[in-house]
Amino acid sequence: MKIVVIGGSGLIGRHLTADFSRQGHDAIAASPSTGVNALTGEGLAEVLAGADIVVDVSNSPSFEDAAVLDFFERSGRNLLAAEREAGVGHHVALSIVGTDRLVGNGYFRAKVAQERLIKDSGVPFTIVRATQFFEFVATIAEASVEGDRLVVPDADFQPIAAADVAAALADVALAPPRNATIEIAGPDRLPFRDFVARRIATDGDLREVQADRAARYFGAALEKGSLVPEHVGAARLGPTRFESWLVAA
Repeated sequence: MKIVVIGGSGLIGRHLTADFSRQGHDAIAASPSTGVNALTGEGLAEVLAGADIVVDVSNSPSFEDAAVLDFFERSGRNLLAAEREAGVGHHVALSIVGTDRLVGNGYFRAKVAQERLIKDSGVPFTIVRATQFFEFVATIAEASVEGDRLVVPDADFQPIAAADVAAALADVALAPPRNATIEIAGPDRLPFRDFVARRIATDGDLREVQADRAARYFGAALEKGSLVPEHVGAARLGPTRFESWLVAA
C-alpha cells in the first residue's frame, strides 16, 4: 500500500517510515524538507495521489499558544481536505494522553482542536493518544530546575519509547479505521519524580528531585492521573522499559 507519513522527517516519523518500508509498503516521508507543507498546502495533492493511508505525526515549530493552535488547525484543515479529494481510506493521527484534561496548556488545547477537526472531517480515522516519550524526560528535567534541586508535579507518569509509539502507529494504520480514539503508554506507571530522578542520575546528576502538588507541567496544573491513560488496562502498552532504554540510550 501507499502510505504517506506527514512529519516523516521527525523522531516518530523516521521510525514509522522505516517500519512500513520493512513490511514492504510504499512509505513516503512527507515534510517541508521534501516539498510537502501541510500548513500551506504545498505538495499535498501530489503526494496524496493514490495514497491508501495517511499518518500525521507532524509537530508545530513553535509551542507558543497562538502559534501552535494555528499550526494544528490550518495544517489539519488542509491535510484532511486533500485526503477527501484523494480518497484516502484511513487517517491516523498521533495525539497525547490527557489532552482534554489539561486546559491550562496551550499545546494540549491545540491537540484537542486537531482531534475535533479529524472527527468532523468525514475521513475514516483512528486517533492514537500516547503518553510522553522517554526521549522527552530530559527536557522535562531541564524545565523543572529550581535553584539546586528539581521540582516536579506530584502526579503519576507512564512514558513510552518513541520506537514503541511508531510500532503501535504502524499496527493501527494497517488495521481497519476505528473512527475512535485509543491510548498507548509505557509498561511502568510510577511517580513523576522517579522517572526524572533516574534520567538525571544517568548523567551523573545527583540533585534532589522533589514532588510538589503545586508544581506546574509547562504551565498546567496536574492531578494525580492527568498524564496517564484514563482507563487502566485498556491502553496498549509498549514493551520497552525505561531502565533498559536508559542503558541503551
